[in-house]
Amino acid sequence: MNKVQVSIFALAVIAIAAFSFRNMEGGSITGKVTPLDGASTAWAIYGADTLKADVLDGTFNVQGAKVGNYTVIISAKQPFKNVTLSDVKVEEGKVTDLGEIKLEQ
Repeated sequence: MNKVQVSIFALAVIAIAAFSFRNMEGGSITGKVTPLDGASTAWAIYGADTLKADVLDGTFNVQGAKVGNYTVIISAKQPFKNVTLSDVKVEEGKVTDLGEIKLEQ
């Protein structure tokens, strides 16, 4: 019985370690949209990969981005226009902060 408990414990430790390292892959993209209620969604596109984050209180955080150069699209609410940002560089384990993004009508 003791060997079974040790085996289960070892498997649990291995599983936790595997998920911990998985979260270290890639980076994230953040930003702030003004006016605060002017946008609904932020999209990050890299090749065939598309990531999405809701814009809440004017801020967004796209997580799980692979390393590379993304196109970021901010989906605006009426009467504002969508914003497209090209060549947004994501690096391993880093946060790419786009700063303030002003929406135009």
